[in-house]
Amino acid sequence: MKEISKRAAVAALAGVMAAGMLTGCGEEEKVDGTQVVATVNGEEIPMGILSLAVRQSQAQAESMYMSFMGGMDYSIWDTEAEEGKTYGEQAIEETLEQIELMYILREKAPDYDVTVAEEDETAMAEAAASFMADNSEETLEELAVSEDQVKTYLELQTYLQRMRDPIVADVDTNVSEEEAQQSSFTYVSISTADLSDEEIEEKKADAQEILDTMKEDPEADFDETASAVNEDYSALTGTFDANVPETEETDGEEMTSTSAYPEEVMEVLRTLDDGEMGPDVIETDTAFYVVRLDLKNDEHETEHKIEDIISEREEELYTDTTQQWMDEAEITVDEEVLKTLKLTDSHKFSIDTSASEETADTTETAEDTAPDDSTAAEETDSDAAAETDSAAADSGDTLSEDEILVPVEEDVPSTEEADTEESADTEAADAEEADDSAETDEAAEEDTADDTAAESDTAE
Repeated sequence: MKEISKRAAVAALAGVMAAGMLTGCGEEEKVDGTQVVATVNGEEIPMGILSLAVRQSQAQAESMYMSFMGGMDYSIWDTEAEEGKTYGEQAIEETLEQIELMYILREKAPDYDVTVAEEDETAMAEAAASFMADNSEETLEELAVSEDQVKTYLELQTYLQRMRDPIVADVDTNVSEEEAQQSSFTYVSISTADLSDEEIEEKKADAQEILDTMKEDPEADFDETASAVNEDYSALTGTFDANVPETEETDGEEMTSTSAYPEEVMEVLRTLDDGEMGPDVIETDTAFYVVRLDLKNDEHETEHKIEDIISEREEELYTDTTQQWMDEAEITVDEEVLKTLKLTDSHKFSIDTSASEETADTTETAEDTAPDDSTAAEETDSDAAAETDSAAADSGDTLSEDEILVPVEEDVPSTEEADTEESADTEAADAEEADDSAETDEAAEEDTADDTAAESDTAE
């Protein structure tokens, strides 16, 4: 359980350990990780830290894209994002700005009583050592990162995560009912885009049939009523601000807050009471609408709106505060050193989680065979690990320290070769499982024969 707790703690603290490496066609210029790429208020940022951060972001972006696009290659880094700058160059600059902010947050941490405890330092040191041990010499050369730099990056990530809450602690959480009140409604939308006049009339007749049926029983199932007219129709639900926002004058033009729904729909909805159907089919430039106001004051949705408003205020406060710190900081960037780091389509990094899964399986087995007298302690560790793992997952962009960088061969083996290798791996796994089973049976027999001897064997 100690290993699980350590892994979970590091993931929650920083979770940066990246992924696998392959070099495509063309050699990239070697990066010197010891060079200073920037300074922030006199603190030097070594290239090794920037290199690790960039490759982590690259691996995550490419892995996410491939998962969404069914394995398609992510080739965008060489594409021009703006005049004279590729997406790869843009990503490097943005990552450097993020690291500069991390240094500032670490500097400001004492003002907010944010610290990194001794156990945090120990966990990060172990994670950094594990990262260096798990990666090949070739990969570490590509990253140009040292063990101390990995540890520093983990520490910077920790401050990035821990500083947010104190910064937004004083945000105004008072939200007026008038500002937050939400109304909910159900509606059917029938598109009229790209239809002939005759087809539009048919759609309008469908909408009128749905409306007439619902008027007979406004509490009827809206979705079933719509699909009974045409199986392609369905009812949807939506919410909107119950109170009309105040208009503002901006550069001589009257501006109002926009809604996700057409103004014709909103005008009707604001005249209805709870459970009331719109009196007529609503016609817009692109669709016919049939609507029913469900709740003029939907308390559940209003609570969500309050949470959203507070979250928006927190985000605004955090952004304004950190941007002010960035503007006030003395930051210098060595452009020549920065140019030595390349992010291109021919030089890719990808994520390998096999080591992480293997470690988890091993530690779970250790937990199952632990002595009875440590059960309470184990349950405490397990709960803490579960909470920490959940926090890491919620952060959305964290990786376990056991996710390692491993070379991926450029030449893909033939299908026959791959099948042969897979078969060999399967046979080896089966043999290993059989050996484990035999050892388990033998241990069980020894346990029956002699309890004391069995306990000794287990301890060993």
